[in-house]
Amino acid sequence: MGRRCWRQRVLAAACLGAALLLLCAAPRTLSPVFGNRALGSSWLGGERRSPLQKLYDLDQDPRSTLAEVHRQRRDLLSSACSRHTRRQRLLQPEDLRHVLVDDAHGLLYCYVPKVACTNWKRVLLALSGQTRGDPRAIPAHEAHAPGRLPSLADFSPAEINRRLRAYLAFLFVREPFERLASAYRNKLARPYSAAFQRRYGTRIVQRLRPHALPDARARGHDVRFAEFLAYLLDPRTRRDEPFNEHWERAHALCHPCRLRYDIVGKFETLAEDAAFVLGLAGAPGLSFPGPPRPRGAAASRDLAVRLFRDISPFYQRRLFDLYKMDFLLFNYSTPSYLRLH
Repeated sequence: MGRRCWRQRVLAAACLGAALLLLCAAPRTLSPVFGNRALGSSWLGGERRSPLQKLYDLDQDPRSTLAEVHRQRRDLLSSACSRHTRRQRLLQPEDLRHVLVDDAHGLLYCYVPKVACTNWKRVLLALSGQTRGDPRAIPAHEAHAPGRLPSLADFSPAEINRRLRAYLAFLFVREPFERLASAYRNKLARPYSAAFQRRYGTRIVQRLRPHALPDARARGHDVRFAEFLAYLLDPRTRRDEPFNEHWERAHALCHPCRLRYDIVGKFETLAEDAAFVLGLAGAPGLSFPGPPRPRGAAASRDLAVRLFRDISPFYQRRLFDLYKMDFLLFNYSTPSYLRLH
């Protein structure tokens, strides 16, 4: 990033209004944050370098391979936003509900379910000092408990502005159809997901299976993948309420063409990307919880291949169109197993 680009970050934050937020995707500057002690972090007073400043330093170092990888991802995302987005609605504070805040370390993390977000929440709890020891010891229900981690939506527009200007913003994304397959398996096909099955499975069965057995209509425990996809494509679904966050598109949760993300981490390179973020945060000794399976990436793809095998080309095309922006913005290729022509 050039110095001119970083100065534009302040101008981007100035786009915020008191009632409506127009969050621009321009880069941010570093210098104006030094005198701002209102956020309470020691690096804001110049005692130590912020994660954003450390990233800037690495961007000037041609030997930093990972910094170059993330610079390229930022550039690809910016270019894709320019090509594929037109007029967009103004963002309101509630649109920032998925952006979690770590004031002590100067971090903004937009969480996308099914992309290691439980482990990232565990790590943020450990960073904040709310828990001690190995982040993996934190139960999942505690990591997801409302109010444990502040959201950017909890602050006033002026406070949002300051954080957007000064903090390192990052998100993690995943190949869209592999994420979708994982959401189906974990939320609708597993016996421990009874609550999800009662809320969404029963709705899917009652709408799409006219002659369903009473047990299936009451429990929603046996939703087929094809039925799940038909539910997503049904115009009534989004007309009734927004998509659940587990299958909502990543760009709709994190607004990457409105918010500037300094790090675009990927599920496929989770270990190295997570270590890079923790190094910038000044916590290289904190170990990010690894995936439970040694073949996590391959298993994720195998699941998607198996589930989409029986989906007709017509529905594959419609579903690809629904998730197309995530493929484009985050530089994912069209899956080779799809039959779109």
